Formats: sequence, C-alpha cells, structure tokens
Amino acid sequence: MWSGSRGPWPREMSKGARVCGNPHPFSVKYQPVGRRNVCASCKEVGLGGTAPRELLAMGLLFLTYLLAVFPVVSMKSPIFGPQEVSSVEGGSTSITCYYPDSSVNRHTRKYWCRQDAKGRCTTLISSEGYVSKDYEGRANLTNFPENNTFVVNIGRLTQADSGRYKCGLGISSRGLSFDVSLVVSRGPGLQNDTKVYVADLGGRVTMNCPFKLENSEKKKSVCKKEGQNCVLVIDSTENVNPNYKDRAEIVIQDTIQSEFSFIITRLQLSDAGMYICQIGDDSSGEKSNMDLQVLKPEPELLYGDLRGSVTFDCALGAEVKDTAKFLCRISNGKDCDVVINTLGKKAQAFEGRILLTPMNKGFFSVHITNLRKEDSGYYLCGADSDGQPQKGWPIQAWQLFVNEETIIPKSPSVVKGVVGGSVAVFCPYNPKEANSLKYWCRWEDTQNGHCQPLVESDRLVKEQYKGRLTLHEEPGNGTYTVILNQLTTEDAGFYWCVTNGDHRWRSMVELKIVEGEPGLKAPKNATAWVGKTFNLSCQFPCKYYSYEKYWCKWSNKGCKTLPSQGSSQAVVNCDQKSQIISMTLNPVSKADEGWYWCGVKNGLRYGETTAVYVAVEERVKGSQDVSQVDAAPAEESSVREVESKVVQNPRLFVADNPVKDTGDPADGSRASADTSSSEGPSGSSNVLVSTLVPLGLVLAVGAVVVAVLRARHRKNVDRISIRSYRTDISMSDFENSRDFGANDNMGVSPVTQETTLGGKDECSTTTENTVETEEPKKAKRSSKEEADMAYTAFLLQTNNMAAEVQEGPGEA
Repeated sequence: MWSGSRGPWPREMSKGARVCGNPHPFSVKYQPVGRRNVCASCKEVGLGGTAPRELLAMGLLFLTYLLAVFPVVSMKSPIFGPQEVSSVEGGSTSITCYYPDSSVNRHTRKYWCRQDAKGRCTTLISSEGYVSKDYEGRANLTNFPENNTFVVNIGRLTQADSGRYKCGLGISSRGLSFDVSLVVSRGPGLQNDTKVYVADLGGRVTMNCPFKLENSEKKKSVCKKEGQNCVLVIDSTENVNPNYKDRAEIVIQDTIQSEFSFIITRLQLSDAGMYICQIGDDSSGEKSNMDLQVLKPEPELLYGDLRGSVTFDCALGAEVKDTAKFLCRISNGKDCDVVINTLGKKAQAFEGRILLTPMNKGFFSVHITNLRKEDSGYYLCGADSDGQPQKGWPIQAWQLFVNEETIIPKSPSVVKGVVGGSVAVFCPYNPKEANSLKYWCRWEDTQNGHCQPLVESDRLVKEQYKGRLTLHEEPGNGTYTVILNQLTTEDAGFYWCVTNGDHRWRSMVELKIVEGEPGLKAPKNATAWVGKTFNLSCQFPCKYYSYEKYWCKWSNKGCKTLPSQGSSQAVVNCDQKSQIISMTLNPVSKADEGWYWCGVKNGLRYGETTAVYVAVEERVKGSQDVSQVDAAPAEESSVREVESKVVQNPRLFVADNPVKDTGDPADGSRASADTSSSEGPSGSSNVLVSTLVPLGLVLAVGAVVVAVLRARHRKNVDRISIRSYRTDISMSDFENSRDFGANDNMGVSPVTQETTLGGKDECSTTTENTVETEEPKKAKRSSKEEADMAYTAFLLQTNNMAAEVQEGPGEA
C-alpha cells in the first residue's frame, strides 16, 4: 500500500468524492461533490474549479500504473510451492510452500486461496484462524518458521476440488504468492461395474479378475481397450504383448480360487486405461472391466538460494540396491538428461560442483553447490543398469526452486594464480554458526565425485600441503579465508568451502593457473646459524604500497604474525622506499627452523603471500666465525666473499742486530742503534747506509702501495705484499684522515719507526726478549673514497718517517 505524507493512498475512490490539490504529489484528500467551494491550494495555483477533475485523472492514471506493476513483481515472487498436485477422490493431499528467511516473513499472514475464471482469488484458509465453510473440518494451515515453510493439508477430496489455487504471504492475494494446480481423479473401487485401480508411475499394480468355477480350466487373458479394439496384453498360454514384456504376468494360485491376478510392474504413463479380463476364447466368454490410473509422482520440493547448495536424498528401495543409480534433469518436458550417475558420467554444466554419495538399501544422495538460476526445474532420481532413465524403472521426482533474493554473499567462483605464487579464497558460512568446524577440500573427478579435505579449522593439514596451506577465521562474520601458496600447475582444479553446520552455505571455487610472475619476491630457502643474527628480506611491488605487510611463521595451528614467535626475538621492519619488508631473528635458536610467510593484507582481507623455508644449523668448532647472516630476495642477491684474515709481520724490515729497549719515561720507548756499532772508522758508512736504505725502502713501499690500491679497487682485494712481509688492510680501519696528519701522527712509533695502519695503539714492537704479533682482523668492504683517503694518509706517514730518519744521524 502506497503511503503519502498525510496518510495512505486510497485503494478505492468513491463516486461522491473529488480530489483536491496537495503540496505532496502522492497524498490526496476528499471533499463532497455538493460543496462548491474549492480548496485553497487549487486557488493558489489559479486552477479554479476544473483542477480537481484533472488531478483525479492523473491520480487514476498513476494508480493504474501501480496496479500494472504489481503483477510483474509477483511473477518474480520468491514464494515457492508445487506447480501441480494430484490425488484421488476420498483421499487427501498436503501442499508445502516455502518463503524467504526473514523476520517479517516468519510472522506475516499466510493464506491459501482459490482462483476463479477472472483471476480473483478467494481465501479458503489462513494462518490467522480463518477457515471457509467449504473447508471446515477437513483442512488446516500450519506455519513452520524454523524451516521457512507453511503446509496446507486438505482431506476428503472430491473432483470438485480440482482447480487453480495460490499459496502466499500478505494481507491480500496481491502479495507474494505461488500458483498451484490441484487435480483430483476418480478413486479406486467399483464404479458402474468397473473396478478402478490407482498406482504410481514406476510402481507395481495387481488387478484381480473374477471367474466362475466351471470356467477354471479355460484360458485366461487380459486385453487393453484402444478405441474400438481390445489389444491382447497377456494370456495364460504365455503370449505377451512386446510393450509388456518382462513387466506383465498372470498368476493363478489354485483351482479353488475364483479369480486370477494380473500384475504389471515398472508402470508407465502409457499403461493407464481400460483393461478387460476374459475367460475362454470366444467373445461370449466371461468378462470383467478394470480401469487403471497411473499417477505421476508428486515431486518433492527443494528450495535453494542462489550461490547456495541443495541435497537430493533419493530413496528407491532395496530391490535396486545393486543397480546403477542416476539423477537426471527434465529439459524439454519429455527428455531427462543425466546430471550424474554411479557409472562415472557427469554433465559438463555441473563439473566441479556435484557429488553423489551411495548408501545402503537403494538410498543415495546428490549434492549440488554454487546454485545458478538456470538450475531450477524438475529432476528425477532413478535406477537402471545403464545409468540412464528408462521407462518403467523406479523413479523419484523433485522440483528445485532457486531463490534469487539470496542472503548468501557473492564470492568469486574463479580465482587465478601464477606458478610460484599464491591465492586467497574467501569462503562464506552461516554467521549464526561461527563456532562450526570449517573445511577446505579438493573436488576429484572420480566415479561419483569426491572431495578430500585438505585443511580444517582445528588445524589439521594434509601432509603434502604442509608449509603452503592455512585456514584463517578472518575476516569473520560469515567469511573465512584459505591461503594456498607455492602454486604449481597441478594445483589447478575445483575446491569446496564446507562446514559441519548448514550445508546450504557450501560453495565451490575453481583455481586456474595462468602465466605471470609472483608479486612478492623472496628466496625459497635460507640457512641461519644458532646464536647468530638472521635477516630475511621480501620485496613487494608498488601495487602493495598501501597494504599492510607482515611476516608469519607457519605451523599446523595456522600462520601467526610476528614479531613474537617461539623463543627468539623476531622483529619485522618495512622500508617503503626500497619496497622491502625484512624480518630479523636475534639470536637464532633451533626452534626457529621452519616455514616463514611474507604477505600483504588489506584490512582483514588477506592478499598475496610467499613462503621461505629457514633451516637452522649449529656451527662446527674451528669454522669461520660469522656474526650475521643475511637472506635477500633470490632475484637481487649477490654473494660477495671477502677474505678476513689479517696476518701482521713483527717487523717491516730485517736487521742483523736486535734492537734494545732504552725506554725513557718522558719520551716513551724509543729504538736506537747499538752504541758499540758506531765506534771507529765505520761509523760514517753506517750513518750513510742507515740514511739511504730507509729512504729507498720508503719509495719502494710507496710505489707498491699505489699499484696495490689500484688492483684492489678492481679486484676488491685488500692485500699488500712486500718481500716476506704481508698484511691485509681493512679500509674501514682508517676511520678519519685526521688521525694521520702532521699534528697528530699516531701512525708512527718513535722507537721502532714501524707504521701501524689502523690509527690506533696497535703497533708491533721487537725487543731482545719478546715478539708481539697482532691478532687477525677481518677485512671489510671499501669504496673508492676510502681508498683515496688511505693513500693520502700513507704519504703523510712516509714523509714523517723520512724526516725522522734524516734527524737520526745528527743525534747519534
């Protein structure tokens, strides 16, 4: 009912009223025709007394438009029931009608009405207690809100009850409704010397033919009336009509009985009609008439939601327990196309979304998920040796209705991934069953179809999927997430989202593997050492710039986000400029070994992931010491090995005589020549030698250093070799060129006149009794600028050394 700002739109307009103008276009008020005054709003617009008639015409036109729209809406009504119901006189019938799941629908009025020739529908019974006189004492209507259905039961049927009806919701027949046709046939019994038999399609019927005792030895036969002729069906001499072969028989129990039985099995619709039992061969023999009515099986109703699931529970009886079973769909009113059977056949339209489960005693079930609008229609369960529908075999009829006004949320039916990449699948479930057990299984194209669980919400993961599959309860509120990474071409196929709760929420997704590269880059494997620091990096593309990035450690309990995991201190850092997300373990323990995932999220919705297996090893004693291990993305990592052994010679040059320590507390330790070696005529020559030799050595050392620095820049080798002396120079040891200036020349020892290149108090001093050797230092990588600084510092040191050597002879 349309409602305006001042009340409801009138459903009917009386002849003694007219419409006045109103500021609201959809609200009207009435005024008696006898009053001549015109409403104020009409005068305001200058319409005078003619305006009400025009407005009335417009109102009628708009009302006609609304009434024309309502039938169109009702044609798409989500109310669903049987299209056709059949029964016999004196019998009863039960009509079930489904309605959408909502609080309003559960509490609103339900009704059953009968349509007349003009389409008007007169209510016969409703959920508010109303019952028409014709239905008193033989009908009732019961609402089942927990199942979203209501049932109309009608008894003591007569042929006068045949007609068209509606079951619906609302205060009138213009609400949500569904059309139902009821057909009542003659019931079994003797009518006008004809005995009536009623049987179901595919069933069995036994008809009794009486005879007199004096005719007991005569031939018995049964024929079927076809027009003016009576065509033989079977006789006691084993003549059988081909249409009844293996289906019809005559049974004569003994000569005492005054009747024989005519039996037809696997009844067909064509078997319906008039039959005549005859005793003897001539036309004057004893005869009796029988009328057989074959009823179509009343279909069982299935109500499914778009994108939801339904289950056909088929019961055909123990007599066909060893016969092939099938489910077929009636396509054009006659043919029934096989959807699935126990011989392995499946219709292409149902691939990946159908399962058949055989059970004992002729029972089996068929489950269909991801319902589509075109799945609506009639289906038949049946049994036949060929797995195909055949006339006369037991069948069970179904009518499936797919409600398009579904509450099941949309989710992708196809997801795509690349080799080495990952997919995140979002699975719907009934929000009222948040604590239900959730599964993810893979559909297999076996004989009946099979779905093997791969992961469960109680953390069970199939062995071959460990490290690459997990199930998250997020984002919750009716959706859980399944992530599969390290994809291969063999992962392509169909997967089902399942819970142990409401099966109507089951869904299917198809995984396709396409060409491309994973967005996240990380090494597939990495090695960490116990007690050391371990860094693991993952590169992400620009499209994930605004996403949340994370590292998590995989286990059967899921993949929980770092930084805290196990006994190690784990820290995750993300550098948006370099597009790197790194994870640091410090220190590494044996418990840190396992699978680590790098991933992105957008709110509560998971995105792409990549997996890295980290192996943890213990370092053997005596092996190279490594204080930090870095694992960068495999595509960008470059391994640089630099020697870190430093061997220092105790002396820069070799002297024949040992150097004595004549340390002076004020000046520090200084080295001088032995006084006895300067006496006599050889003193001047010694001075000359002691002057020229160091100077030549200095020049030689300078030339060698220049060559070595150039070679080191090219080959990244920091080694200088002079005769038997060899040392490794770590450029990072030259921390500041100021340490090697003229004012603060810590690189020269006043006693030994040997050069220490570290700029620290780390010189090697040779005395008569002791020789000290510096412990090895580790080589570090250097740049061109550091090499230039080192060369400049070295020239300053050599100049100072030359100056001191020249001052030495004078002092001696």
